[in-house]
Amino acid sequence: MTEEFLRYFALELNRSALTTDAYRRDLHEMAAHLDMDEDLSDAATISTSDLRAWIAEMSRAGLSARSLRRKTQAARAFFRWMQKQELISVNPAAEIKLAKTGRKLPEYVKEQEMEALLDREDEADGDILDTRNRLILKILYCCGIRRDELVKITDADIDVYSKELRVHGKRDKTRVIPLADELISDIRKWQGIRDSRFSLPRPAPLICSSRGALTGKGVYRIVRGMLEGTGATHKSPHSLRHTFATSMLNGGAEINSVKELLGHASLQSTQIYTHLTFNDILKTYNTSHPRAKKD
Repeated sequence: MTEEFLRYFALELNRSALTTDAYRRDLHEMAAHLDMDEDLSDAATISTSDLRAWIAEMSRAGLSARSLRRKTQAARAFFRWMQKQELISVNPAAEIKLAKTGRKLPEYVKEQEMEALLDREDEADGDILDTRNRLILKILYCCGIRRDELVKITDADIDVYSKELRVHGKRDKTRVIPLADELISDIRKWQGIRDSRFSLPRPAPLICSSRGALTGKGVYRIVRGMLEGTGATHKSPHSLRHTFATSMLNGGAEINSVKELLGHASLQSTQIYTHLTFNDILKTYNTSHPRAKKD
């Protein structure tokens, strides 16, 4: 029964492979705690008290609030599916409160550092991989897309005449992002180099090597190396997504526009950047205003 639910979860609800695997582990752990088989064939007998005891045991063992929250959500989704199948009438996980998690502010590269880095890279005269790697950095910083979205881009997604980039995001949702003239020029330069050196299927992947599209891990290693000289705590493609959002809001962009560019499902996900930019303002005030510096 567990695998049947997971197939439904992955295919019909269009959840990612990572989330599906995490839910599989969570349900197997729940089954082990309740002395049931991994298939949860007796799941109809599970009560709210049973689930509370399972969550409480994991909490006492020191499991993080984020993990407790996901395990509760896995149980809720599983029993909701059982209700849909008319195997139970009441969802025993529905009344269990989700563990509260403190939300960390996202790490980002300071705008001045990012601009200085790109200016320095533009002056460099390196090999073809340097050209590709600089393009990776620019696209992530200028478009705010995810690493997995970047590696999916092919020539068919780029319209240099309309100055648009089509991005394939989570759950196969597509969004369109405007391209600046400078970035279009960099893209066309790399495409010319790529096509003269590599033999690739059409439409060709934009970010690639001679073997085809780069992997997400490959992009991560490249970005981490290129951000090495910055003061960012986390040097990753995702930190450039945070940098994009922060720069847009600091520059006066409307929050709903930033939400659409980032591909967020809800405004709540985007609002964390308003807290981040306010913190920057607060730090500037505290270090600059004469009354703020007084004890």
